[in-house]
Amino acid sequence: MSDGRPSDGLELLSVAEMARADVLAPRAGIPSVELMERAGRAVAVEAAKLAPVGARVAVLCGPGNNGGDGFVAARYLAQWGYRVDLALLTDRTSLKGDAAIMSSRWTGDVQTDWRATLRNAPALIVDALFGAGLARPLSGEYAASVDEMNAVRAHAGAHILAVDIPSGIHGDFGKALGGTTVEATRTITFFRRKPGHLLLPGRSCCGEVVVADIGIPNAVFDRSSTSFGGMFESIECRLFANAPPLWRHAWPETATADHKYTRGHAVVVSGPPECTGAARLGARGALRVGAGLVTVATSRAALPVNAAHLTAVMLAPFDGPEGLAKVLADRRRNAVLIGPGAGVGAATAELVRHVLASGAAAVLDADALTSFASDGAEPGSPGPLGFLPPANDSSRAAPGDLFAAIATMPARPVVLTPHEGEFHRLFGVGKADPQSKVERAREAARRAGAVVILKGADTVIAAPDARAAINENAPPWLATAGSGDVLAGFVTGLLAQGMATFEAAAAAVWLHGAAAQEFGPGLVAEDLPEVIPAVLRRLLSEGT
Repeated sequence: MSDGRPSDGLELLSVAEMARADVLAPRAGIPSVELMERAGRAVAVEAAKLAPVGARVAVLCGPGNNGGDGFVAARYLAQWGYRVDLALLTDRTSLKGDAAIMSSRWTGDVQTDWRATLRNAPALIVDALFGAGLARPLSGEYAASVDEMNAVRAHAGAHILAVDIPSGIHGDFGKALGGTTVEATRTITFFRRKPGHLLLPGRSCCGEVVVADIGIPNAVFDRSSTSFGGMFESIECRLFANAPPLWRHAWPETATADHKYTRGHAVVVSGPPECTGAARLGARGALRVGAGLVTVATSRAALPVNAAHLTAVMLAPFDGPEGLAKVLADRRRNAVLIGPGAGVGAATAELVRHVLASGAAAVLDADALTSFASDGAEPGSPGPLGFLPPANDSSRAAPGDLFAAIATMPARPVVLTPHEGEFHRLFGVGKADPQSKVERAREAARRAGAVVILKGADTVIAAPDARAAINENAPPWLATAGSGDVLAGFVTGLLAQGMATFEAAAAAVWLHGAAAQEFGPGLVAEDLPEVIPAVLRRLLSEGT
């Protein structure tokens, strides 16, 4: 497990990697036409779960292998007693390879008027137009048919079963290719999911995603296997769905002889008196996730307000960057969070430099990131000690300054936790960038030399070595003020216990979502640490 690769299907395959798996499977003795037969039958099995026997099913087939899967599914559904209307949105003679073979095995009518097919009151529509390999926007009859499918679902209550991925969604990016995409009730894909099944808006268009086993062997991932002609033939997957099997092997172990000092000592740097709550949220998160001790490092001005709110969390007053350096000189204080409520400006940037120089694992969140942003702070923004830089301050830090400071750390145990706005300010790219969210996060991690948690409903965790994970368990009510501060605290608490950096980041993100699910609607940030014990009991008792 040292390479971080799970063994139970968490791998996410790009379109190119899935195509490679399709090529490798025949070398293991499974002809490609048999793979299509199995895939199409799996579609039919899933379709039968969405509509009763005897119901009318409309199957809309496109020009490629997805259309071939549709022909197979139609054949099985007809054999099982469904009334099947099949429409082909291309000339039948243009079908090639396995799709042409499967077309020839269909003995029913092939309609060219897809509008009539959809007007025939289907209980279920099978979207077999285009799969994950689609690389251009839908247009013409294809776009019109997708709009009509969605209209039938909305107004007539028909289910839509998408084959591979809803037509119009990019399999790698999860982006909508143009103005229209299928809005499926359920999506069936094969062997492994694609990034587009988890990234937004693709995830929202998929509905429930079912992965069918069609016989492609897991040995395609085994670089030591000789089944496919040697190690250069295998698929080295570096992208995963974020779930406990990805990081459970790295979870901090506890022993009977443990005491608070063996479980790590996390430090959270507080902001000025009027902005202390965020640091306390982070501190509570670090404590609840298992750190043996947690200390809030606070300016003397903020000491009274922090002291009034903290009990199990300790306090360490300091004056200026050198004072913080003295707090962190105690090597038992082995993980530091800075940024929540810290204030944006040169003073925070200087504190960050001292945190990075301390040798402790570092989590940089919120203001700690924006203090190094290319557009920087507005002149006069208060720093963590109430310091007001002059309007012509030439000492404002830039992203390169942060990355250079990280590079001086031998082990680089650093995690950056930006949301999209902070990410754009620090790395200069945003949602409009043509790269996928995964590739943006990977490039940022490589550039920064740190693990990056690019937050959102589809949070991506990326490491400098190109490992990445997409999170999918965050409910919408997690979007509440302060929840990011708690997440940063979770990461810090796990790092304090010695968990490896990428695994700690991924675990913290998953726990964050699980805690929100545990609490339910009405969640506020303060609730998250308090439900973590229930989440941890379940996680650790399951032994996953």
